Amino acid sequence: MIGRPRFFLNVAAAALTCTSAAAHAQSRSDENAVTQAEDAFGFSVGRESLGIYNAGNARGFSPAAAGNLRINGLYFDQEYNLAGTLVDSVSIKVGLSAQGYPFAAPSGIVDQTLRRPSDKAGASIVANFDSFGTFGAEIDGSQPVTSKLSLGYGVNVTRVAFPDGTDNFNHTVSLIGLWRPAPGIEVMPFWAVTDDFNDEAGIFYVPAGNFLPKLPRPHHYEGPGWADYRYTGFNTGLLASARLAQNWVLRLGAFRSDNDLKHSFTNILDQEQPDGSGERLLFADPHVKSVSNSGEIRLTHSIPDGPRLHVFHLSLRERDARREFGGSDFIDFGPGRIGEDVTAPEPASFNFGEKSHDQVRQTTFGLAYDGRWKNVGEISFGISQARFRKETVLPGEPVAVTRSNPLLYNATAAANIIGSVAIYAGYARGLEESGTAPPNAANRNEPLPAILTQQKDAGLRFNITKSIKAAAGVFDLTRPYFGFDSANIYRQIGTVESRGAEFSVSGSVTPRLDVVAGGMFLDPKVTASGAVGNIGSKPVGLPTHLIISNANWKTPILKGLELDVAMMHRGRTPATTDNLVFLPPRARVDVGGHYRFKIAGRSATFRLQLVNLFNNIGWGLAGSGVYTSNPERYVQGYLTVDF
Repeated sequence: MIGRPRFFLNVAAAALTCTSAAAHAQSRSDENAVTQAEDAFGFSVGRESLGIYNAGNARGFSPAAAGNLRINGLYFDQEYNLAGTLVDSVSIKVGLSAQGYPFAAPSGIVDQTLRRPSDKAGASIVANFDSFGTFGAEIDGSQPVTSKLSLGYGVNVTRVAFPDGTDNFNHTVSLIGLWRPAPGIEVMPFWAVTDDFNDEAGIFYVPAGNFLPKLPRPHHYEGPGWADYRYTGFNTGLLASARLAQNWVLRLGAFRSDNDLKHSFTNILDQEQPDGSGERLLFADPHVKSVSNSGEIRLTHSIPDGPRLHVFHLSLRERDARREFGGSDFIDFGPGRIGEDVTAPEPASFNFGEKSHDQVRQTTFGLAYDGRWKNVGEISFGISQARFRKETVLPGEPVAVTRSNPLLYNATAAANIIGSVAIYAGYARGLEESGTAPPNAANRNEPLPAILTQQKDAGLRFNITKSIKAAAGVFDLTRPYFGFDSANIYRQIGTVESRGAEFSVSGSVTPRLDVVAGGMFLDPKVTASGAVGNIGSKPVGLPTHLIISNANWKTPILKGLELDVAMMHRGRTPATTDNLVFLPPRARVDVGGHYRFKIAGRSATFRLQLVNLFNNIGWGLAGSGVYTSNPERYVQGYLTVDF
């Protein structure tokens, strides 16, 4: 996506110049996460990803659940994931990588960059597969209409076979436009819809005691074949920018995100014994829909001052989100055991109850400043006033209204010390979402309340060589902690403070060898509030550490052949709220390669990867005391051809 970073960017170009009118020709055969990543904090391009963080986990928390998503830097409240045919790349902004990023958030920011339609006709075809039985095809490309208007399109059709034996069929269609009606003005509308069919609900395993459960053999689904998901996901929006005058730019992002869940199920093997026996339970959910309208309008003004640059941002962010939940029916299939399939027929109908509803309206006004002095340092701050209102309607209960008008702020400072060495420190206070209750809670799927979080961090960045960049830092992140009370209701039960350290090394060791390596070390602590049962001192799901290492070697053996290896080690992880069960440490090694060649004069890449080389499966964690299995060793690959 982007080249290797420099500490001081040309902010005037980034903040005040509309995107170049001449987009590059369509090309996907060059995608490689190792060679394109700026750092090890989290990056994905096309079908490849790496990093110690992702949209679901940054410094021990979820930026996606917290509502810290952006599209091309502008605020986006997501109910359904952006289609891969729309997204060029995704990067995680934390610590120094978020330096100068307006309105930084405590849990990190996930910035999604859209594909830009090219001013030249072109397309890429991608065919993918894996050894579980997945196969699919995708085409995305560009078609200029006039000198000022280009269209981008994408179609994906895939049959996905999952490691637990479930599968689905899905297809996606997307369109994106790029219109430049006048110099300095750019408009990008987009639209995408995904339909998912016959998507069996995987099984969650809940042990009866303080032990890790026995799991089924890999790639074997034991639930009823009729218990599947059917949904339609939809995203549409508009990005626009206009140069109003010298050093003045106005940007707009307006988005709508829909998740239309037509029917869904949750399979649980409850009270599982050490021998794999337990109670087979199934929750059936009625048709529910979640919709969010969101966006941001931002006015940016730059004041060049010799070696100094001052950039001011005035922002208005808005969201109106409506969600349905509850009304589930319940089936008890009786005793069951690992290895035994559920053969019960589908009921003629389900007895669904009345659904619950909630609506969130939030308006946030903000002012941010970023000042940079070449070869000296940088200072930035932001202050916002949020107006939050949430209305919840539960059957038989009076309408519950929650209001909050917190003042949110962030500040960072960085200084060049010697040569390439820069140090930084920052503080951020944010209003964030906290996700939904897990599948085994009495209030399952219920949206949890918005929370105030705060973060302090500091660190340094330096060049190991001219082509290898390094960063290291420490952080202290505090937020409310959610868990189960004595009535099995998932709610706030205390506060968690996560203190940790992180590092990143990335760049070219030689012209042929690129590396990306990083790690996170956590020392989180829970402080329980009130009499809520046995609460351990460590939060569920946060490992002691996570270390990754990736290398990509352009071999001299065969022109176009690149070999790569990825290694990961996750530390011991609390699996229950009372800390009586832990997941053991887990390591994984992946090996693979890219072969770049020509087909009829067209650029092509064949990607092949062996994932989990040593077949270390272990347990996955879906919540306190709720387990799934990780994938066994498998092969995956794809062929990309550019036209």
